[in-house]
Amino acid sequence: MEIEFRKNLRSELDYHGLTVKELSAKSGIVKGTLDCYLGARASMPPADIAVKIANALGVSVEYLVTGTEVKKEYSLQSLGHNIRTILQIILNLNEKDIEIMLGLANVLKKQAEKNKN
Repeated sequence: MEIEFRKNLRSELDYHGLTVKELSAKSGIVKGTLDCYLGARASMPPADIAVKIANALGVSVEYLVTGTEVKKEYSLQSLGHNIRTILQIILNLNEKDIEIMLGLANVLKKQAEKNKN
């Protein structure tokens, strides 16, 4: 489980474009402590620390530990027409095209964040 936690934590840092130092500032956890969870001999944090990390990243502790989220009950109809259309297109793409779509989504996300500031 320690390896899974380390992998998911690293993935979330990369996804959010955060450094360990930035996560430290957001979570209130000392950088050295976070480094312990990301290092080659990664350890599992205590529950209170895992909660702080998860909250700072906007994910659940369960996701950091297992790589899966608690299923939320919702229907595709509640997502709106445009979102459903995008999902339908993505479901029909091959792996290479999905990677391209992911790159485009990341560019759009960065642009939205830049416009926000």
